Amino acid sequence: MKKVAIIMGSDSDLPVVKPAWEELKKLGIPCEAHVMSAHRTPAAAAEFSKNARANGFGVIIAAAGMAAHLAGALAANTTLPIIGIPVKGGAMDGLDALLATVMMPSGIPVATVALNGAKNAAVLAAQMLAIEDAELAAKLDAARQDMAAQIEAKDKALQQQLNG
Repeated sequence: MKKVAIIMGSDSDLPVVKPAWEELKKLGIPCEAHVMSAHRTPAAAAEFSKNARANGFGVIIAAAGMAAHLAGALAANTTLPIIGIPVKGGAMDGLDALLATVMMPSGIPVATVALNGAKNAAVLAAQMLAIEDAELAAKLDAARQDMAAQIEAKDKALQQQLNG
């Protein structure tokens, strides 16, 4: 199975990206996490993304805040799918990170999840890998069925609470 890389612009982003790490591990997807900066370590970030496919990665998740261009810098150097997690915070409370992540030039896409949307980034990465992996696709199907069962149980409990 291909690996997923989780790249964060700062170690302070770890609490934001940890749900992605946990979700990937729960699904049995091998992953690595690294701190790299589009601005402070641009050569290292470029080198990582240029070699990611050869190093066994299938998807890269990139988390950064305050208008950082980490996801875009990684996307510029690979044709692997990049999923950006804009990190909430700073003077614009994450709006700058969201716009910097989602507003990519034509031909260099970055899939973008919600502010601090690490779990969805992991699920999206898993869905991408599941295109070629039937076992992983079955795990994702089972997770969806579990979510549906939880909602049905909550609705049943609500009906009992309201209607006796």
